[in-house]
Amino acid sequence: MTTPATLFTPIAFAGLNAPHRVVMAPMTRARSTQPGDIPNALNAQYYAQRASAALIVTEASQISPQGKGYSFTPGIHNDAQQEGWRGVTEAVHAEGGRIFLQLWHVGRMSHPDFHGGALPVAPSAQPFEGQIWKVDPATGQGAMVDSPTPRALSRAEIAQIVDDFRQAARRAMLAGFDGVEVHGANGYLIDQFLRTTSNTRTDEYGGSRSNRLRFLREVVDAISDEIGAERTAIRLAPFLTARGMDCPDILPTILEAAEYLQGKGIGYLHLVEADWDDAPVFTESFRQAIRERFTGPIIVAGNYDKARAEWVIAQGYADLVAFGRPFVGNPDLPARLEQDLPLTPLDPATLFGGTARGYSDYPVARTGEASCAR
Repeated sequence: MTTPATLFTPIAFAGLNAPHRVVMAPMTRARSTQPGDIPNALNAQYYAQRASAALIVTEASQISPQGKGYSFTPGIHNDAQQEGWRGVTEAVHAEGGRIFLQLWHVGRMSHPDFHGGALPVAPSAQPFEGQIWKVDPATGQGAMVDSPTPRALSRAEIAQIVDDFRQAARRAMLAGFDGVEVHGANGYLIDQFLRTTSNTRTDEYGGSRSNRLRFLREVVDAISDEIGAERTAIRLAPFLTARGMDCPDILPTILEAAEYLQGKGIGYLHLVEADWDDAPVFTESFRQAIRERFTGPIIVAGNYDKARAEWVIAQGYADLVAFGRPFVGNPDLPARLEQDLPLTPLDPATLFGGTARGYSDYPVARTGEASCAR
């Protein structure tokens, strides 16, 4: 008889072996070196401190200048950025960790200030309510600002973005990552193609579910062909309604995506659950439906605590659980969860931009209190 898995059962997935199932979720922290959006030694220290995670998924990193939508976020589209990330992967691997790079094109979730005054791009020129974090160059202060109505991408531009994803994945592997996670969630470009509210195209990229899934398939195909399907993963957000993304057809569309991803044999599927107070419930029926279609490793994220994490793994709805904000204040989070040690609260004022304060200066539990195999 097989012993049921728990949060602290070892697991093999995506070409990796991990001693437990506590994943560090991708979190924008906006501390890359400027100008150039280059990862730096402070970033390497931050991630290395959290190397006891089953897997680190980095903050989202733009695949091209066009893919940028927030100030001070890192890129992975030139040699300097690639070498900056190499410093991060070497630091994490030196601590015994495993790390995937999250690849990002924000689409319409951007601002002309990042693009020389040009409009952000999207599947369609649809107005929406959405804000991005932007630093005022005159004052150095960051604030949330509205995104304008974007312009629609041409077919040729779509093909170029697919190739940008492929080249970014190649650079990620050259930088020493164990794989890449495509950001297909939270209202960014791939998600924009999936939803009827943001995609009103009448060509082969719009209309039917199959057409709206075409861009996702092309991106995953390109990356898998470049680095292997096992090293390729994707994050999706089935129940997202914010940012003009309340699509009535999104759940069946994502179930169809899961069938394609299953056939592709990707490393894992990462499902992000809405994590605000009045968010739609991630239903158990949908968990069952997507598990029927995708039998590979599933990571879930969204305000999980230890008890909920144990429940979702015991039910077989997920294989690993990603924690975001708890990992900010607790670099040794796996050990703290395993031993039921108190968690350090994060300082919300230092989440985006800044220095080591509120980033790499959170303490681990006192020596002897916590340890977790890597």
